[in-house]
Amino acid sequence: MSYFIRESTLNDVDSVSQLFDLYRVFYKKESDIEAVKCFITERMEQGDSEIYLAETSKGQIVGFTQLYPLFSSTRMRRLWLLNDLYVEKSFRGQGISKALIESAKQLAYRTNSCGLLLETGITNTVGNQLYPSTGFEIQSNSNFYFWTNNRT
Repeated sequence: MSYFIRESTLNDVDSVSQLFDLYRVFYKKESDIEAVKCFITERMEQGDSEIYLAETSKGQIVGFTQLYPLFSSTRMRRLWLLNDLYVEKSFRGQGISKALIESAKQLAYRTNSCGLLLETGITNTVGNQLYPSTGFEIQSNSNFYFWTNNRT
């Protein structure tokens, strides 16, 4: 089946929310479609992120990627966090993930950013094969630390 990649709009909130909820469940979060709709709507309305969609020729949204803008102080340029990437299970293996990543790279070129940053779990075997195949490199010369706010 053919598909194309496009930027999302507020008209896509319901479709994006369905996929985003599946994405969260994949990462062992509880399904909460109403909270997801709120979150996605806020991101779109506030311009906090860029969301690209994979849409079939029949109008079905089957994948998405969401990127957040960051800045690199040492490079003094924008940097994009490729935070979310998901393709509906029955559409995997058709190059959709690679096409979504390519749309993220095009965003980086258009915005003159210094690159894309992403994180995936060590046990995500598919992701750990996908990302190097699209030009991403593991950064072995730095440590990645995370602090969790336990007050929320």
